Amino acid sequence: MNIHLKNSDRRKNYIILAENFYLDEDREKAIEFYNRALKFSGEKDEDIEVLYNVAIIYDELDIPKKAFKTYKKIIELDANQAGAFYGMATMYERLGNKKKALESYFKAVEIDSQYDRAYFYIANIYDEIGDKEKAIYYYKKVIDLRPDDYIAYNNLGSIYEEIGNYDKAYTMIKKSIGLNPDYYKALFNMGVIYKKLDNNKKAIEYYDRSLEYEKYSYSYLNKSAIYIEEGRLRECINLLTEGIEHNPYAEYLYYNRACCYSRLNIKDLAIKDLRKSILIHPQIIEMAMNDEDFNNLREDERFMDLLNQKEEFD
Repeated sequence: MNIHLKNSDRRKNYIILAENFYLDEDREKAIEFYNRALKFSGEKDEDIEVLYNVAIIYDELDIPKKAFKTYKKIIELDANQAGAFYGMATMYERLGNKKKALESYFKAVEIDSQYDRAYFYIANIYDEIGDKEKAIYYYKKVIDLRPDDYIAYNNLGSIYEEIGNYDKAYTMIKKSIGLNPDYYKALFNMGVIYKKLDNNKKAIEYYDRSLEYEKYSYSYLNKSAIYIEEGRLRECINLLTEGIEHNPYAEYLYYNRACCYSRLNIKDLAIKDLRKSILIHPQIIEMAMNDEDFNNLREDERFMDLLNQKEEFD
């Protein structure tokens, strides 16, 4: 007996198959069957739901241009889909177009004034492009909508620290830590603030607390800078060695360890670490040229050869 499925049933079956493929982590097949489902007419709301799924999968597959086109199809079906404008904005960011990303994020919040994630990334872009005043304004907007957003408090505190307003920075970072005591970036930033307030002991305490939750290269770096400042060079070498084990491509950890070796007159290891830092980040030569920590290497031909590489990278 031949059974002829209705188009609506075929559509439904393809959606079910797509969902099963996705659960089995076969994303390409999931997209294929979602697209098959869309060839059969159905409710607009269901089309939009399917397209959101397809866009998210393209994003997961790191194909931002196709994700972007899919979000655009959603907007063609319904121009009031704030989530689609938000999705387009995230893809613009992935593709390096911050201006277009901002336009799409603003379109999302124009449609949905409570869209806190859109405000968050608006603030983030303004921070990245150096407009601290607008970044502060929009992070405050996020906090108004989501008083429990510990990352927004942390980011706001970080901006206040950058512009030298340490009282407000401390207040925001303290709030972030209060909301999430395990958030390593807030613990790191509290260390930064205490260092700016000339309290090395408290700064180290917070860098250590940060490292309990994440082997963050900058926690190692900033703590090492205090050790170098205090002349605790061998402790610093041990610290940086641990940091490098967890962050093998963190150029400044090699650089600071080179500084320690140089000051201890362990020239071979100093040269080795400096060479490694330059291989990872050639612009670090600029720092080495005027760094007093390398004064006892100035006559070493290997050191001079490393500095002479600057012309090759210019």
